[in-house]
Amino acid sequence: MLNFYNLRKGFEGEVLFDRYLEQVRCDCLILNDLLLQMNQKTFQLDSLLITSDCIHVFEVKNFEGDYYYDSASDQLFPKTRNVDIVNPLVQLMRSDTLLRQLLESFGLRFPIKSTVVFVNPQFTLYQAPMDKPFILPT
Repeated sequence: MLNFYNLRKGFEGEVLFDRYLEQVRCDCLILNDLLLQMNQKTFQLDSLLITSDCIHVFEVKNFEGDYYYDSASDQLFPKTRNVDIVNPLVQLMRSDTLLRQLLESFGLRFPIKSTVVFVNPQFTLYQAPMDKPFILPT
């Protein structure tokens, strides 16, 4: 039941972010919820915004509540629960790497800018580092 709740919450966050992207006015292509494969590894991209000079990869998170960033482990942790979460930075790096490899397999080289987007207004990240690719709901 918890797995279903988490999947539903994640889907709702992606739909919310898709609505934000619909408001973007630029000469670009927006692709949502891609399932790709490279080197027998399947990976999912929540959203891509492709411009003539860059590909923006967005890993959308609909986390709720208080979290903190631990710089020693480069990991996010819930403040009040002893629940392990998948590190969104690791997810982002994996997706970024596999997307680069996929593009290069077609002879394409584009700059890729990858970002974790936290969409839930009820999310707070304490000790948020300035040098990490995070967009916070505030």
